[in-house]
Amino acid sequence: MNVVYNFSAGPAMIPRDVLYQAKKELQNWKKSGSSVMEISHRSEEFIRVALEAEQDLRDLLKIPDSFKVLFCQGGARGQFSAIPMNLLGNSKTADYINSGYWSNCAFIEAKKYCSPQSIYIRENHNKKECLLPMRQWNVSNKSAYIHYCPNETIDGLSIYEEPFFENKIIVADFSSFILSRLINIKNYDLIYAGAQKNIGPAGITIIIIRKKLIGYSSKIAPSILDYKTISEHNSMFNTPPTFAWYLSGLVFKWLKKQGGLEEIEKLNQKKSDLLYKKIDNSEFYINKIDSKNRSQMNVVFHLINPKLNTIFLKEASKLGLKYLRGHSIVGGMRASIYNAMPLKGVKSLIKFMSYFENRYG
Repeated sequence: MNVVYNFSAGPAMIPRDVLYQAKKELQNWKKSGSSVMEISHRSEEFIRVALEAEQDLRDLLKIPDSFKVLFCQGGARGQFSAIPMNLLGNSKTADYINSGYWSNCAFIEAKKYCSPQSIYIRENHNKKECLLPMRQWNVSNKSAYIHYCPNETIDGLSIYEEPFFENKIIVADFSSFILSRLINIKNYDLIYAGAQKNIGPAGITIIIIRKKLIGYSSKIAPSILDYKTISEHNSMFNTPPTFAWYLSGLVFKWLKKQGGLEEIEKLNQKKSDLLYKKIDNSEFYINKIDSKNRSQMNVVFHLINPKLNTIFLKEASKLGLKYLRGHSIVGGMRASIYNAMPLKGVKSLIKFMSYFENRYG
């Protein structure tokens, strides 16, 4: 079978070594005669899986003891509701930084629970989309927290600054950014991330929250979204997605073997630099994002002649370059190059782009 490089924005590529290990262990995990999917989440064996996964994640992100790590369900959309129900307290408003589709989705959901303020930070500079720096965010003194999304997957827009707001609770949707680079956890109060980009298979959601923020949920918060309930039951208030938890743990171990986030960040920078260089040096492909806000994870680009889109996708797919179609909102192409995408995959795409330009340009 030809090598397939999966550029899907999510569910996304999982490291091959992880898939091979999961395949090897699928029917007889740890010589138990059972699959990890078949054992109780309350068994000693699975408890060890859960504890190891949490410790490896803490090691990778250097998470202090003052933070609790929760493994939940419901994806980022579930957290769009959980966050206001857990963090609003007596406040009636929160600041939602609008940088694109997903941050706006969080704002829309928050309107069910309070009167949030939407702060639009996109602008056009020299015909390129960019985002206002944090010092220009017009946040309110009355807001319970500030919510933002560091990486907008649909547009290929990223915020690389880390927050510095004083006396503010900072909440960040890291679904497509987590584990791709080093961050200072202490600059945040709550980070959440759906798994299906850089963590593992869809079905599990990770929350990293300051312990002092747990225990203030609204009375209307369902128990399954109440951080206090989840915390008190060690993320097992209900049956968790055990296979996704196990596979995520394998990904964490794989990341440590790669040298941790220091090395992953270098590789991600190299991959995205190569791809953006190809686009910038061409009159056939266009990227509409200012260099300071270009996403390392989701490289969005357009063909100068959109009539060639279908042919581009068809020929790329034949060569094993899969799922490059851009989101319907922006069109064009989108190459999602998360941690599991090898450098060879990016080079293969660049080689094809050069061939296609020479043939149709």
